[in-house]
Amino acid sequence: MNTVIAGITYRALLGRRRIWMLILLPLVLFALAGLLRIVGADDERTTILLMQHFAIGTMLPLLGLIIGTGVIAPEIDDGTILHLLSKPISRPVITQTKFLVAVSLLVLFAALPTYVTGSLLIGNEGGVAAGFAVGALAGGIAYAGVFLLLGVVTRHAVTIGVTYALVWEGAVGNFVPGARRFSIQQWAKSIADQFSDSLALKADVTLGFALPALMLVTVIGVVWAGLRLGRFSLAGDE
Repeated sequence: MNTVIAGITYRALLGRRRIWMLILLPLVLFALAGLLRIVGADDERTTILLMQHFAIGTMLPLLGLIIGTGVIAPEIDDGTILHLLSKPISRPVITQTKFLVAVSLLVLFAALPTYVTGSLLIGNEGGVAAGFAVGALAGGIAYAGVFLLLGVVTRHAVTIGVTYALVWEGAVGNFVPGARRFSIQQWAKSIADQFSDSLALKADVTLGFALPALMLVTVIGVVWAGLRLGRFSLAGDE
């Protein structure tokens, strides 16, 4: 990890309008949790539904997209990446550093709010809060790798990412059983199920498939991004 690149990436991402989206999504999660408490629906089953459909199903992929593409795609689009590429720094080190920055931000804006929300609603009951926090972390790592790669290989990373998150995971993945095996969202739920002993939480994908799949797409995303970045010329073309 290159600390200089990490610092530049943090400042660029957190200093732009994206910071408001990063803050807004967790705030919506907290607001929904507060509403559930007000109406007296802060039971284990309802909390799990909130975690599944909003924390993991909506907030996590959107944050993954905003952060994963945001750590590198804007620099490629405006050409400032060329200044970084002119330095004697390994291209894989650049992508690995940006990946780690993305993961750290997903811990802060996704995994931590997920844990806090679950804890506020039902405490440590059934290990739900911890389970979904770990699931959010595992899914966030995979999203960071995938969306980082998209940010390097295409200028339409956000469009493709939204299509994947909303169409494939949100629609196809929720209604077509076979498609769930190829959904990061479903893999994250499998991790959550493993760390929770709640009878109300049941994953659709086995841990034996989900865990290797999460690791595989993450490694492929980060490695491939490094290789593709290595093909960029200082003239800005691939």
